[in-house]
Amino acid sequence: MLKVENLNKTFHTRAGDIHAVQNVTFSADNGEMVAIVGASGSGKSTLLALLGLLDAPDQGSIDLDGVELANLDAGGRTKYRSHQVGFVFQQFNLIPNLSARENVLLPLEYARWPKADRVRRADEMLALVGLTGEKSERRPTRLSGGEQQRVAIARAFAAKPQLILADEPTGSLDKSTGQKIVEILRSAASTEGATVLVVTHDEKIAQQADRRLEIDDGVLSEVA
Repeated sequence: MLKVENLNKTFHTRAGDIHAVQNVTFSADNGEMVAIVGASGSGKSTLLALLGLLDAPDQGSIDLDGVELANLDAGGRTKYRSHQVGFVFQQFNLIPNLSARENVLLPLEYARWPKADRVRRADEMLALVGLTGEKSERRPTRLSGGEQQRVAIARAFAAKPQLILADEPTGSLDKSTGQKIVEILRSAASTEGATVLVVTHDEKIAQQADRRLEIDDGVLSEVA
């Protein structure tokens, strides 16, 4: 379970202070998909960066299954990013000279999974997102945008992280494909028991989540 309390992040610029995240408090259960909606510049991506320990908060607490992430040292933060969190990006961020399967194998290697288990797990995750057989051997340039995002989702879930952070995962896809990707994310969340946070500006996509939160000028609130 993810518990966030009184999270704050301010950027100091020549033009003045930007309060990107202000006193954000919320929780999300294992297996739950939560959408975070908001306009450009509302603080969505900054919040995800804090939760992924890609940036440090000025104040507040991030607790993941009883572990306070803000207290981790550099080694602990690196281990967290390798073992406990998976990322899904708008632009897929696949390694172009690796096959779909090899891309999914990467986080398992970083997490030091036993060699004998890596290919089995990679194939299991590719099957979960609907990519099997010959397509698993293709490089990203030989896959459609939707197929590339499926590979990215399989990669994010591969090492069995507790938390998945998806930043506009449908932003580069057409509406029909985007809807399928969100359905896959929700199904994978339930199957794998991970907490999934999806940042999006698309209300139709957000409505498919278990819960919807809205962020405006760094302030987060629940949408009924």
